[in-house]
Amino acid sequence: MKAEDILEKRKVQWSKLEEYLSGSRLGMRRSTWSPEQVLEFSELYRAACTDLALAQAYRLPPQTVDYLHNLVGRAHNRLYRSQKYDLASWWNVMFHDAPQQIFRDPCVHVATLLFFGLFFISALIAWNPSVFPSYVQGVLGEEQIEGLETSFAEEIGTQGSFDTYAMMAGFYIRNNTGIGLQCFGFGPLILPTLYTLIYNAVVLGASFGYMARSDVEAGKNFFEFVTAHGPFELSAIALSAGAGLRLGLGVLATAGFNRMASFKIQARRSLPVIAASATLFILAAFTEGFISPSPLPYALKALWAVMSSTAMMFYFVVLGAPRENTP
Repeated sequence: MKAEDILEKRKVQWSKLEEYLSGSRLGMRRSTWSPEQVLEFSELYRAACTDLALAQAYRLPPQTVDYLHNLVGRAHNRLYRSQKYDLASWWNVMFHDAPQQIFRDPCVHVATLLFFGLFFISALIAWNPSVFPSYVQGVLGEEQIEGLETSFAEEIGTQGSFDTYAMMAGFYIRNNTGIGLQCFGFGPLILPTLYTLIYNAVVLGASFGYMARSDVEAGKNFFEFVTAHGPFELSAIALSAGAGLRLGLGVLATAGFNRMASFKIQARRSLPVIAASATLFILAAFTEGFISPSPLPYALKALWAVMSSTAMMFYFVVLGAPRENTP
């Protein structure tokens, strides 16, 4: 039998495929197709691919080849197209799954207590030199101390433009995301995540404590700069570390699953947490780029910090508290 005759008989199948693509077959969209219909569509698509190859191999009329190209391309896009962005699903993840997971996840609790506990202890020791006179020099080093004082020697907001602030926001997004990715990415190894978390807590705490000393003239400018974005940034670091520890738990405590299956389960549980962390990092970066270095009065920056902290407490506690319909 000639190729032309074979393809002529295949036109019935092409018509069926056209019906699926036009949505007229049974009057239903792809999302409502039954498993049998999905299987039939897949078979029609594969058959059309074969027909296209046959038409090209036997050099059939260009209009036939073009028609099959178009049919196969449309069918491919219908079969393999990406899911449309689901705003409702995103809302559910961010405002239900994430706060619920954060509220009840012991990995997040451990990371948060460890980070903020070490942060405040380090800040207190650095603030009071009589406790450990060489602590700040040992943690930060003379060069970093000098850099802090130099960076905040001038009054905040004396210079800057929208372009400058936008560039700073982009830089801080990259920098803050890097910290979060380290805490999260090292999660399966656990120890590197703990080291990154502890290191940032101690160094940041020492920086805050040192700049809070009454004899450090740049301290006022320092706190005017960090007050607005501090709550977002510090909370995001703790959350990313908690999500990373959740990955490590999946490797160590498998609950009867093989390690890969356990890792996948814990990775799914960590995704809402890291999504919340990424959101906080972005909010911190934009605050640090546009509000922190701006000439706005310190009272407004402090008010922004209070509002940010209140919003996060509502998010973590009120939205995260167990509900009757929560499994």
